[in-house]
Amino acid sequence: MSAAYAAYPTVQLAADGASEHRPLIITLFACFVIATLVITVWAGRQTKNAADFYAGGRQFTGFQNGLAVSGDYMSAASFLGIAGAIALFGYDGFLYSIGFLVAWLVALLLVAEPLRNSGRYTMGDVLAYRMRQRPVRTAAGTSTIVVSIFYLLAQMAGAGVLVSLLLGITSDAGKVAIVGLVGVLMIVYVTIGGMKGTTWVQMVKAVLLIAGTLLITFLILLKFNFNLSDLLGTAASNSGKGSAFLEPGLKYGATSTSKLDFISLGIALVLGTAGLPHILIRFYTVPTAKAARKSVNWAIGIIGSFYLMTIVLGFGAAALLKPGDIIASNKAGNTAAPLAALEIGGGSGSTGGAILLAVISAVAFATILAVVAGLTLASSSSFAHDIYANVIRRGTATEKEEVRAARWATVAIGVVSIGLGAMARDLNVAGLVALAFAVAASANLPTILYSLFWKRFTTQGALWSIYGGLTSAVVLVLFSPVVSGKPTSMFKEADFYWFPLENPGIVSIPLGFLLGWLGSLLSKEEPDKGKYAELEVKSLTGTGAH
Repeated sequence: MSAAYAAYPTVQLAADGASEHRPLIITLFACFVIATLVITVWAGRQTKNAADFYAGGRQFTGFQNGLAVSGDYMSAASFLGIAGAIALFGYDGFLYSIGFLVAWLVALLLVAEPLRNSGRYTMGDVLAYRMRQRPVRTAAGTSTIVVSIFYLLAQMAGAGVLVSLLLGITSDAGKVAIVGLVGVLMIVYVTIGGMKGTTWVQMVKAVLLIAGTLLITFLILLKFNFNLSDLLGTAASNSGKGSAFLEPGLKYGATSTSKLDFISLGIALVLGTAGLPHILIRFYTVPTAKAARKSVNWAIGIIGSFYLMTIVLGFGAAALLKPGDIIASNKAGNTAAPLAALEIGGGSGSTGGAILLAVISAVAFATILAVVAGLTLASSSSFAHDIYANVIRRGTATEKEEVRAARWATVAIGVVSIGLGAMARDLNVAGLVALAFAVAASANLPTILYSLFWKRFTTQGALWSIYGGLTSAVVLVLFSPVVSGKPTSMFKEADFYWFPLENPGIVSIPLGFLLGWLGSLLSKEEPDKGKYAELEVKSLTGTGAH
């Protein structure tokens, strides 16, 4: 904790406000978990084959898929992390909201429909269409799993913070147990329900998240008589930073390194979404390209509205709460939104505050469960379909064997995520997600774009791009302040970082594109122009799409 906040007493506002009404909170949590488990079991009974497990039988309408896409995209990082970043850093935190929103538009315009038209279940399907199957599917599966685990870290960290705060759990063992509980639920959702169950959970979660965010946004604006100027002015004054709170530079402007870090973050956010596997596989769940476009339109409206509201949530938390209170509750600011809900409802000890806190926290918990299910499904599907069925079994695996492999992969990925999530519980979840975006933009995006739009792209180019982008991003993260060298690092006591930026995108993303280009030029393999022509027609028109 910085000296600027040392004067504030350590508080647990949310825990105090929740203590009298903990049965209500536990009841709301339990209701959501039970409801989603019922949905999952119901969907699991309808999952008969691989198409059902991976793509929900391609039976969802444009509106349903748009709602589910929104549910997948609006994660705990959006709800908890961005609100916390804005509450603590003002304008610089607000840039996360803008980055996530603009990123979504890039994904839609560049890859959503062509990818849906070209593939069947995974990103590897698109790459393997005109490349050598086994090496590119192995690379695509590896990249998908790594990106998903980075993203899962953020959701697990958010779950540990949120639930432990509400239930009054202060011990590290208790927080780890909560992360484990979320992991177990995630494994159950995916292994039993597959894509059908996950999609319905995403839809329920999206409705709850929008409703909860809308309620708190309305109440915050009501408190300030719907006067945004008054809200921002109070936030700036309450922050202790004055007008600097509403100007660039509080987090990313102190040094040239922090400015460079901001540019790196912006690049990763804007380009990363187009390479996120759990978002991309959503477009395989609709029956036609027209339905994919319709789901995109719905998603734009829902996601755009949500990110506008996160701005009010963040600045509202800054206006209602002291920065020391937020930091004392959670160093990274992840509890700013629940604390704001408690305060706007009447404060610590009030029934209204406790009810709002319980509702918003249950919604945030729903968000985490739904997103981790989507991430786990993406990574387990890629392992089973790309690596197990097409690389290890060389296309001889039956659908039943493939789905069984996906379920076992879900368990393995869940166990790894629980372990890593327990270690990352004190990091800002928005920052963790930004790292996942950087890895996705470095490894997946160059390969997807080159495959869809460059006829000279070869298998060697794809391998260089995926492995080069992936390795550079992960290595730079491991030796960055995110992992060691700072009080907010994953390993606080260690200090082995040499890369000065927290976001590797400014180096790893251009490197991924460069390696894909260079690998293709130096390759002795002659690109199959006929296959490229087929893929071009298929991706742009949907002709022959599954």
